[in-house]
Amino acid sequence: MDNVFWEEITAGLPSTRQLIQVVIRLLAATLLGSAIGYERKRAGKPGGVRTHSLVCLGTSVLLLSCWQAGMELEDVSRVLQGIITGIGFLGGGTILKLSAQKDIQGLTSAASIWMTAAIGINVGLGAIAVAFLGTVIALLILTVTGRFETRTSDASKNR
Repeated sequence: MDNVFWEEITAGLPSTRQLIQVVIRLLAATLLGSAIGYERKRAGKPGGVRTHSLVCLGTSVLLLSCWQAGMELEDVSRVLQGIITGIGFLGGGTILKLSAQKDIQGLTSAASIWMTAAIGINVGLGAIAVAFLGTVIALLILTVTGRFETRTSDASKNR
């Protein structure tokens, strides 16, 4: 009985090399998602470190599961479509329309969640360099354009 239990638990475990690849990808997804989440938290915006790291990690886990299962490209494509649609709903939940002020808030947070999912997809597919560069560019966009928008907004208010 104990042997059956152990076989069930260890069924499908990858080789040591594959296990190291999985660990590296999951850690990379967590760190890259956390970097974007930290920027959003630092800026006082919705969707902080936990949200972004979980989105990035979750997308990577889903794609790594496809890889482990040996799915064909067409099947992985359907998984990707589901991820992208689901993340759209999650991001949509961060958008808030303030009718009294005729203002919409949260679009950048929704976009950062979507971008974090894209980063996680790349990590899950093994394109860690693309994920890293995407993270760097996203952080530049969020920090540099955020400062520029604040300055132009303050300048227009002072007129």
